[in-house]
Amino acid sequence: MHVKLRVRIIIGVLGAALAFLLSVAPSAAGVAAAGAAGDPVLFAVGTTAFDTGLLDALLPAFEARAGTRVRVFPVGTGQALALAGRGEADLVLAHSPPAEEEFMARGGGILRRRLMYNDFIVVGPAADPAAVRRCRSGRQALAAIARSAAAFVSRGDESGTHLLEKKLWAALGARPAAAAYLETGQGQAATLRIASQKQAYALADRGTFLSQRRLVQLEILFEGDPGLRNVYHLIVTNPRNGARVNVEGAQALARYLLSSEALSVVRDFGREQFGQPLFIPNAEPYGED
Repeated sequence: MHVKLRVRIIIGVLGAALAFLLSVAPSAAGVAAAGAAGDPVLFAVGTTAFDTGLLDALLPAFEARAGTRVRVFPVGTGQALALAGRGEADLVLAHSPPAEEEFMARGGGILRRRLMYNDFIVVGPAADPAAVRRCRSGRQALAAIARSAAAFVSRGDESGTHLLEKKLWAALGARPAAAAYLETGQGQAATLRIASQKQAYALADRGTFLSQRRLVQLEILFEGDPGLRNVYHLIVTNPRNGARVNVEGAQALARYLLSSEALSVVRDFGREQFGQPLFIPNAEPYGED
């Protein structure tokens, strides 16, 4: 893991602990200072975006210009929304539209805007024992894996990737046998490494797979299903969720990430190293507060 990423994880963990202490026992001074200029922005980010290194290309410019630190929590979408729901994250970058819509309907966020997308793919061993390469849809690909005795590695962490996987299995009414199905409870990069070790299949987002491709012995075996588009949204946390929510900082960061400056970074990120961008900007204007 890159040094920058390790530092961000350590900072994120320490920030999460601080946010929890403030949420359960906020002092008068802490409540008064919530949202004040200079407070860090607690940013809960899906691991599929974090693992690619995209934030290392985006956040330094914002931090320098705003004079505000950003503490990143790399977690699955389910955990990111839970943090925001408890007021322990100011801004969320999520990629599970149904879960996000439910969160917004409960009043968990005050604004949700589309930022970018890539797509989900099915990866696995070059030998392809389930003949996934012959499939014409993501659903067919998972059905072929379920029928075979081949191993499948799932994130099992209520992330956007895992929620989509569960939806696909439910639609099929089938899943690999228990002996062939492993849940890691970890992020996308770690899950890909485990799938590589076991020479198993996995559902992955294209961005993380490309960023990890040199580290794993897996191939893209199915891609191109329009139903497997992977869309990312930013959600600004409702300040009613917790006394310490830095809504002003979250709004400022969201505006920056949706700006033409940041989107130009997203548009080119990965192109030189991987021959193609890892994400496609598809942003909605921030609009009025």
